[in-house]
Amino acid sequence: MSVRPAVMRRLMRELTELKTSPPEGIRVVTSDDNMLDITGIIQGPEGTPYAGGYFKVRFSFTEEFPAAPPKCWFATKIFHPNVSTAGEICVNTLKKDWQASYGISHILVTVKCLLIYPNPESALDEEAGKLLLENYESYCERARLITSVHATPRVPPPEFDTPASTSSSEASTSASTSALSSASSAPSKSPSQPTILPTTASSTFISLPLSPSPSATTLTLPDSSKAKDRHVSPSPLGPADSNSNVRSGHGTGLNAGTMTAKDKDKSGINVGGGGDGANKAVKRSAGSAGSGAEKRKKALKRL
Repeated sequence: MSVRPAVMRRLMRELTELKTSPPEGIRVVTSDDNMLDITGIIQGPEGTPYAGGYFKVRFSFTEEFPAAPPKCWFATKIFHPNVSTAGEICVNTLKKDWQASYGISHILVTVKCLLIYPNPESALDEEAGKLLLENYESYCERARLITSVHATPRVPPPEFDTPASTSSSEASTSASTSALSSASSAPSKSPSQPTILPTTASSTFISLPLSPSPSATTLTLPDSSKAKDRHVSPSPLGPADSNSNVRSGHGTGLNAGTMTAKDKDKSGINVGGGGDGANKAVKRSAGSAGSGAEKRKKALKRL
């Protein structure tokens, strides 16, 4: 059992990666005497009759690898439709679907999925396949019994002390730690300082105040019903004669309200506009007209 040096280097890189950052529920063990003596350990998936068990899968590489798939078999006894009593595995990945890019990790993940979704139509163990199709509960009880007897150790294998995907978990932990440190070192904002939020890709920003400004004023609109009831009262109007200006003999305007009774008599105007003032003015003009006619008649008689 020998492989080319390039293939050996590829296997060594993959084994190192599997040991430092293994997939969930999968580990590998190598021999110190022979690096190609590789054993994979699969933890029974939860929710299946294989839960709690640890199943060993052996590998045998040939000179045709990676053009041809390696030989794989279960070293741990298992009751499964696609695994024979001798441990042979029936899965397309190890047959017609094999690709040169596949490796140990891909094979172990595929076998683990086979424990979750068995395929009774291509069964190597006819009893397990028939029981799975006819009575699933009986199949689960039988598989659970075989698992507890042959695959459940008192103490889990030491290889599972290493957490799965160590590198990715460390990266996420460091990222969260750096985010917390940057958040703690960032200066705290004042409550009244606005927060600027980007809205579109054209760098348009909206400023949102975090707290209401104390100088904010409230505008109160007048009630329309009250406005309708309000009327502007006009200035008080008196009689037309009392609000008119009276001109004196020299052309000076006098307010009738400020004229004394003597001034009113001199000016010949009745302020306060009753009917008495108007009648007196008509009588005076009629009397003066009558006296003038009499004088003309007397003059004609003399001639």
